Amino acid sequence: MTSEPHRRAIGALRAVALDAPDIDLLATFYEQLAGWRRVPGAEDDWITLESGDGWRIGLQRSTDHVPPHWPDQHRPQQAHLDFRVPDIDAAAERAQQLGARLLRRNERWHTLADPAGHPFDLCVNPDDPRTTLMGVMLDCPDAKELSHFYAELLGKPVTYEADGIAMIGEEGAQPVLFQQVEQYTAPRWPDPAYPQQIHLDVIVQDVDAAERAALDIGATRLDGAGPDWRVYADPAGKPFCLVWTV
Repeated sequence: MTSEPHRRAIGALRAVALDAPDIDLLATFYEQLAGWRRVPGAEDDWITLESGDGWRIGLQRSTDHVPPHWPDQHRPQQAHLDFRVPDIDAAAERAQQLGARLLRRNERWHTLADPAGHPFDLCVNPDDPRTTLMGVMLDCPDAKELSHFYAELLGKPVTYEADGIAMIGEEGAQPVLFQQVEQYTAPRWPDPAYPQQIHLDVIVQDVDAAERAALDIGATRLDGAGPDWRVYADPAGKPFCLVWTV
């Protein structure tokens, strides 16, 4: 266990974005599973969901999406969502009725794949009747290294560190977790043969200053940009976007 003082952030976590070929189908799944709500908008290739407790989940249309084949590192998940539920058996049955596929059962959590193939965990939390999103966990070759990168990028302290696992941020405040994976295979965005699966959107005030700061801590600029976003890779090769308001 560890704790660091809060630091000046380069940006703030805006959204966790999942790729999918049918974003309306995936939005309906998470609306019914977790009670998330759609943010009104007219974009054909993006849907934003809000959890009601601070999380924003983006669903990005990817017509050439290749789903993960968990736990195979030839088609890796790259990241997954951890949910807390009062009864993992009942929640897993409900998820399967909504279109999920059961991948593995454990005593304290079950792993399933959503309709786009993204694995997620249902973790037992009997003291709360709600389905809540505990955090997003990123696969990586070095959990300590990547946690410290995102601690500087997002201004969240490293709050947990153990062998092969780490967390930044406090519970209940959109923590990001990191798990070390043997034979880790990095995305090669935008190559669909090595898909990103999930990426983080980081909102910034001054994108040029934020870019310089992100590059200084180990990010790499990728060839992708729009009127309010630019694409980068973290030290594990995972794409993330710096986004801003125009």
